Amino acid sequence: MTGGREILHKMKEKACFISSMPDSPDPRGKGGASKRITHGSHLVKGKSNHAMEDCLVCEFKQVNNNELGLFAIYDGHMGHDVANYLQTHLFNNILKEHDVWTDTVSATRRAYHTTDKDILEKAFQLGKGGSTAVTAMLINGQTLIVANVGDSRAVISKKGVAQQLSVDHEPNKEREIIESKGGFVSNIPGDVPRVDGQLAVARAFGDKSLKRHLSSDPDVAIELIDNDVDLIILASDGLWKVMSNQEAVDCIKNMKDAKAAAKHLSEVAISRKSKDDISCIVVKFQ
Repeated sequence: MTGGREILHKMKEKACFISSMPDSPDPRGKGGASKRITHGSHLVKGKSNHAMEDCLVCEFKQVNNNELGLFAIYDGHMGHDVANYLQTHLFNNILKEHDVWTDTVSATRRAYHTTDKDILEKAFQLGKGGSTAVTAMLINGQTLIVANVGDSRAVISKKGVAQQLSVDHEPNKEREIIESKGGFVSNIPGDVPRVDGQLAVARAFGDKSLKRHLSSDPDVAIELIDNDVDLIILASDGLWKVMSNQEAVDCIKNMKDAKAAAKHLSEVAISRKSKDDISCIVVKFQ
């Protein structure tokens, strides 16, 4: 890198942001869908008093003769250190797994657990907080592997119809599992359900004090990218609290610029009174 670009990259990293050029044309499709793929992202700090806690990854890179699109949203809580750690390490840990090209689902699942174990072992440095995660790995423009813990979400659009690829891990949905581990789910009027009265998601990285009752087991889905696929949206719950999957797709389906689309989704969420941090990635297939 030249000095200027290196400084810019470091500034973006510090601001919880890793991205390649946002709208570089990427013709893909070794025998599959041959489309121009563009990607863009946008982050907005919420109205809380703490610093920005969302981080993201949004880039294409070449690995072992495979063209990889790496996209992720990490929504931290009680600090941004765990989200920062995930931004730097989670994809690297997935790609280090011995069977990442032959059994990507198992490799992803194993890397999620390994990364959470590392975070818990580094709790003294990283603090007592945690983070949700949703990751999407696009292999050669043909195969999409989506994994998540928590309530950051991945949505795909096929011919304009939204389909959720991730699973929202809400405490009430996993009450039996949490209670079987000795925990409880609070349902205080005027508040959202919380694990042990504290955390509003049932799965997360970190959160050492809650880990006995809290899972980091990801849900993993595989999606083949064909000519019906229009776009993918990844976003933190700051967006999804105020917008349905279909509303999000409808908002940007006619926008060609992926970065502008990600910014527009964030602006719509703010106009709907979202007070949380918002991070959003849009991948467009044209």
